[in-house]
Amino acid sequence: MRTVRVLRETWGFRDFILASVKRDFVARYLGTQLGFFWAVAQPLAMVAIYTLVFAEIMKPSLPGHDAKFAYSIYLCAGIITWQLFSEILNRSVGIFVQNANLLKKVSLPKLALPVIVALSGLTNFAIIFMLFLAFLVAIGSSPGVSVLSVIPPLVIVVAFALGLGVLLGTINVFYRDVEQTAGLVLNFWFWLTPIVYPSRALPQTLATVLEWNPMWPLVSFMQAVFLGERIPAWSTLTYSAAVALGLLALGLFAFRRLSGEIVDEL
Repeated sequence: MRTVRVLRETWGFRDFILASVKRDFVARYLGTQLGFFWAVAQPLAMVAIYTLVFAEIMKPSLPGHDAKFAYSIYLCAGIITWQLFSEILNRSVGIFVQNANLLKKVSLPKLALPVIVALSGLTNFAIIFMLFLAFLVAIGSSPGVSVLSVIPPLVIVVAFALGLGVLLGTINVFYRDVEQTAGLVLNFWFWLTPIVYPSRALPQTLATVLEWNPMWPLVSFMQAVFLGERIPAWSTLTYSAAVALGLLALGLFAFRRLSGEIVDEL
């Protein structure tokens, strides 16, 4: 029942949460002289660079696809999914420590902080996602209504990152090395996920082992949709969804047990 109370208290601060998300966006982009230009320019540059390097210069082949921009689409679909996950996770791990003064001076549900991080991450993702869709339309590779099928994997990505972030963020209050360790692990985790390389290029034995990576089916699902392949069976997301829900439950449990000590430790 205490978990329900914490969630209810967090919902009660929804206006504060939304205002904080807006303030984060303004501080990140609109606070600069060129304003919203940077919100668009950075992801647009990412798409343009990957397209130029991989479609025009390196021209790598993607098994089963002969289209000129196939590898660029594969890479961008994987990277934007990974960026959503890594941004939420990275910022959540240090969120309580970084906002120590706020937590000491203002009475608010601590869980509101990682929720703000998740919504801010989704806002940034939405900008990149729309630009990516515009790129696909421009090259004649629009996924059409199939794009709606990416909603479930994206929900799982956010739940996974938020659950793991709350768990590690809570532990990080008591053991400050967790934040640095998480950043290091994420660097290795990126290369254990089929983002830069096609999963079909791996030896079967290695692929079988790496498929236990919860991000693997989520990234692969996104790539399949944007490459115009047949939408993967929803059952392929079962493992990732189970891990995400498990981490959400574990993260909330750890937070609930230790939340009373967080401010004192900070």
